[in-house]
Amino acid sequence: MTKARLNREHGKTRQTAKGRSKAHLLSPGTAVFIGERKRSEAEIHLFVYDATTLQEAQDVGQAEWRQARDGPGVAWVNVSGVHDVELIERLGQDFGLHPLTTEDIANTSQRPKWEEFPDYAFIALKMIECSPGDSHVKVEHVSLILGSHYVISFLEDAGDVFESVRQRLRRGAGRIRSKQADYLAFCLMDAAIDHYFLTVERIGDLVEQLDEDLLSNPRHEDVTKLHHFKRDLLSLRRAIWPLREVLASISRSESPLLQKENQLYWRDLYDHSVQVIDMVETARDTLASMHDTFLSSLSNRMNEVMKILTIISTIFIPLTFIAGVYGMNFKNMPELEWKEGYFLVLGMMLSIGISLVIYFRRRHWI
Repeated sequence: MTKARLNREHGKTRQTAKGRSKAHLLSPGTAVFIGERKRSEAEIHLFVYDATTLQEAQDVGQAEWRQARDGPGVAWVNVSGVHDVELIERLGQDFGLHPLTTEDIANTSQRPKWEEFPDYAFIALKMIECSPGDSHVKVEHVSLILGSHYVISFLEDAGDVFESVRQRLRRGAGRIRSKQADYLAFCLMDAAIDHYFLTVERIGDLVEQLDEDLLSNPRHEDVTKLHHFKRDLLSLRRAIWPLREVLASISRSESPLLQKENQLYWRDLYDHSVQVIDMVETARDTLASMHDTFLSSLSNRMNEVMKILTIISTIFIPLTFIAGVYGMNFKNMPELEWKEGYFLVLGMMLSIGISLVIYFRRRHWI
């Protein structure tokens, strides 16, 4: 893990802790932004549609979202920038949101959950992205307000995974324009879970590549990558496990906001969440054994090196002995007077070395 990423994570942790300590001093239902501010100003993107028409507007204000609230058709109000607590409170007042709901919207560390109220339902979940050129997993908090004919989505930043839903609305593709607001909420959650699959698959590919590297050429840098993937999978697990409970609650819910005909879609989304969890658990099990693989690979490499050094030492031990014997300074050594003694000793040493190499090869030691 790079030093810059560590600094970012520590900075976010300090900001989150500071926001929590401030929130504890206030009464329940007081909206306080908890998290890392990711954009300078909040922005609202509005869609109003029915089976035949579509209206889209950006940078809308209070007058536009009130008109969408009271007008015909289904309205999707997308808010980018939950740091603007005043904006969240104004939207909460206009759409009749409970103060505890606005508090949860501003809290980016809120656990995924589903809550039903008389006039609306609140859904909290995590949006996960992994850019193709980087293995870093980006986790953002998303809140959805499902009303009778509207959906309000709250995001931390402008970038999101909902572009496919916007394109379907613009093209009028599929059944989204002919369905009610609960189907729009389903589409938004489905887009988020689809990116869970993409992220887990990308991490799985990187983990497999790392596993091959650990077997073929283990390096100490690979340990850093190993812990990096463990942290990313832990973030994924924290986001996905509670979401399974949320989808199970929605599938069993009898809220009038959920159309009976759309229950099948929510059950299918629950199945997708279970599949993602299985993929995450498989990747975590693989990572759990990769550290042992790394140590085993290092040990095997060390054993190979030690074996080669031992073989070299074994070959040179008798040669060193012969050289040591004839290196003694005794006068009564008959071989010292031989004219061919030097070449004879060299030939004997060479024969011994070759014989040892042949013996080691026959024993499959080298």
